[in-house]
Amino acid sequence: MKILIIEDDETLAREIASFLMRWGYETKIPEGFDSIMEEFSHYRPQMVLMDINLPYYDGFYWCSQIRQVSKVPVLYISSRGDDRDKIMAMAQGGDDYVEKPFQLELLKAKIQAMLRRTYEYKVREQVFLGEKLYFDLGQMALYFGEREVELTKSERRVVARLAENHPDVVTREELMTDLWETDEYVSDGTLTTMISRLRSKLKSACGGEMIETKKGQGYFIP
Repeated sequence: MKILIIEDDETLAREIASFLMRWGYETKIPEGFDSIMEEFSHYRPQMVLMDINLPYYDGFYWCSQIRQVSKVPVLYISSRGDDRDKIMAMAQGGDDYVEKPFQLELLKAKIQAMLRRTYEYKVREQVFLGEKLYFDLGQMALYFGEREVELTKSERRVVARLAENHPDVVTREELMTDLWETDEYVSDGTLTTMISRLRSKLKSACGGEMIETKKGQGYFIP
């Protein structure tokens, strides 16, 4: 998960970033506070931490700008504890509010709860098959990082079945039955060729062998 930390106190921003990175999050601190939307569009975070008192425009403004293009969760981190500020934060599209000073463990708990609420359903649809490699069952698409791996309709069905059963073995008969349901006749030789082609595409995309053979049984992604 990528988190954009919009905080002009450089010491605090780096402390938060370092702490979150230890817990497996990817973080970014904007290089300039006059072009937040450019940073947001380029980085494409799954969450934003937003201070209110910022150079050029305040956090309320930037949150409202983000809300025009994205539903990404926004957590305010601010020393302004007046209820009117909190109400304004929610009115501009914020999802929660943490008042400074705060414990980093509390911030992490808030972040985890917000990400769980926002992305739980989407995560269930995404089956991770390796580092940066995942299959999106909702879109029937394979991704390596942010880049989609181009697959034919039949190849998508094969990868979908392997992903749904990952890491268990899928028999050749099961794969052929899935493909017949698409009204495409597939012979034993055709399936062998398709698996070989898929292996080449996956190796080209992520640099490793992803589909393995269980002799006498079928195929699996470990």
